[in-house]
Amino acid sequence: MPLAYQSFSELSAAAALLGADSGARLLGGGTLLVRRVNEGDTSIDTYVRLRDPKLLLLDAAGETVRLGAGITMSRIAREPALTFLAPVAKAIGGPAVRAAATIGGNLFAPSPYGDFGVALLALGATISVENTRGTSEFPAEAFFDARDDLDAGSIVTAVTFRRPANGAFRFLKVSRVRPKGAAVLSIAAMVNRTNGIVVEPRIAFGAMAKTAIRAHGAENALNGMALTAESIERAVGIAAEETSPATDAIASGWYRKTVLPVHLRRLLLDALAEEV
Repeated sequence: MPLAYQSFSELSAAAALLGADSGARLLGGGTLLVRRVNEGDTSIDTYVRLRDPKLLLLDAAGETVRLGAGITMSRIAREPALTFLAPVAKAIGGPAVRAAATIGGNLFAPSPYGDFGVALLALGATISVENTRGTSEFPAEAFFDARDDLDAGSIVTAVTFRRPANGAFRFLKVSRVRPKGAAVLSIAAMVNRTNGIVVEPRIAFGAMAKTAIRAHGAENALNGMALTAESIERAVGIAAEETSPATDAIASGWYRKTVLPVHLRRLLLDALAEEV
């Protein structure tokens, strides 16, 4: 069956088609969707392109950052106001992939992809989702919990988060093929400190479950504590307990669980070293 292509300038029209046609899929950069079709996924029969300018809006001048879902990884990597996110964007694919891959598409990427979603989870982002009935705002963790059950025709339009303090946001990706390989695992963390005490940290893992997940146990081990080698070891010691990584062509689930503490320790010790 030949593929159809439909382009819309209004979100409501695109959402209506996506809601009515089970074979229609929103086409962002196409880095994963087109691959699925090329590999023989016959459930997809229509590409839907949405050309709404608000999907490309980038507001990063103030304390609140708002990014349209159609913004690409390459744009993020070169945006001076988003230097803290450049390592995340640059870890996603090669130059051609980054030029096409969008924020919205990355949020729906299956494990072991979706590194930008891991970063948004650690940043405490809010995900804006629109359909023909209006707009919903999801905290990032709630979005990942509901992602596969969103109403038909739902479209992610933007992500919003507070700009992190200098040095508070951390990101680390482990892959077998550098610089563009899929993740063995990825880690993003917000480690805010007040008078040396860690305050409401957020730690997120990628490739350690079906979607990006928060490491609540590790966060609780650090919250309200000074960041020291001892508090880091407590967090590291329980980090893998809430994970359920898959075994795939990149790595086994056992391997991911085994190396996760090593890399989380490295990330947190780097934060400690910079403070010292």
